[in-house]
Amino acid sequence: MRKHKLALAGVTLLAASLAMTACGSRAEQAPGGEAGAAKVAKIGVIAPLSGDLSALGNGIKNSVDLAIKQANEKKTVPGWTIEIDAQDDQAQPDVGKNAATKLAGDNDVVGVVGTLNSSVSQSVQPVLSGAQIVQVSPANTNPTLTKGADLANPKRPYPGYFRTCTTDSVQGPFAAKYLLDKGIKKVATIHDKKTYGQGLVAAFTDAFKSGGGQIVDAETINPEDKDFSAVISKVKNANPEAIYYGGEYPQAGPLSQQAKSAGLNVPLMGGDGIFDPAYIELAGKTSNGDLATNVGAPPEKLGSAKQFISDYQAAGYKEPYAAYGPYSYDAANAIINALKVSLANASDAKSARAATIDAMGKVSFDGASGKVAFDQYGDSTTKVLTVWKVDGAKWVPEKTGSG
Repeated sequence: MRKHKLALAGVTLLAASLAMTACGSRAEQAPGGEAGAAKVAKIGVIAPLSGDLSALGNGIKNSVDLAIKQANEKKTVPGWTIEIDAQDDQAQPDVGKNAATKLAGDNDVVGVVGTLNSSVSQSVQPVLSGAQIVQVSPANTNPTLTKGADLANPKRPYPGYFRTCTTDSVQGPFAAKYLLDKGIKKVATIHDKKTYGQGLVAAFTDAFKSGGGQIVDAETINPEDKDFSAVISKVKNANPEAIYYGGEYPQAGPLSQQAKSAGLNVPLMGGDGIFDPAYIELAGKTSNGDLATNVGAPPEKLGSAKQFISDYQAAGYKEPYAAYGPYSYDAANAIINALKVSLANASDAKSARAATIDAMGKVSFDGASGKVAFDQYGDSTTKVLTVWKVDGAKWVPEKTGSG
């Protein structure tokens, strides 16, 4: 019996010795950290990854993923591995709020890229702000998100909220000036009652009137509407020279198609929310001549975006980077640039959240979309826009300029 116990003890000591040797070997091979293992920090994504707007949402997610992979390959944040945690908000404020709550409860999350929809961001902002998690949107254009409800007396509501795109305060007037310069003086407006669409139409209306134009009719639809015949009938009776729409392509495409079928043969113009190939598919052949503004210059014509486009294609993502790819890539890299400062001496990710917000305000670099930097409200200092026109079933750039 004693010999058997000694034999067992010998096996146990040998196993322990081997385990310690193996652990030591792994620690020596792992990058970063005192024990060799890199610490983890996560960047969340909140975007519509399913449903009608998933083409835009997946472009956002993939572009963030690309930025994170490149940062890890280059060891941009020494001693740390960055991971992505993508959450589907389904373009719904309540779902977005739940996604933000989930991310805020993860101690490894230090930043979030998102959202696509301004209305979703209104639900997400207070949750992330309460957890001191920086949020950078590549697509929210409603100005109240950074300046508060009283735009005449701007006050930043959430210090941790930033965006790499310009706002409707610039986009609406840019569209108005384009139409006025084309000799269009009478426009009917339609919006979907959501934060983005309503704000865009308001900004457009003010600028169009100030420039000498006339709003001959102002209508609304519901986001779930499919049949727009009643609204089209009202608009047609007002004899507009163009329709300005505030909303997104799932409704804008069928609205354009139905308007043309009803004999209202005038261009429909919208903002970045309709700028997607899906709009043309939904609107059909009669969409030729329709217009949209989108943030920034055409990526394919930007020297700064060439490497992003090449890297995105090489990565083999099944979805295109879509309208907000460069801005999402820049949003992720803005967070990563801030993490280089905030995580430098941090013991864990959560303890660096407040410092990441502080560092974000000082971020400045040349990104895929151009210069990336933020003003005192968290808005992008770059205010370039492009008017796009449907021509031959494709979006073709018409005019690029600063708003």
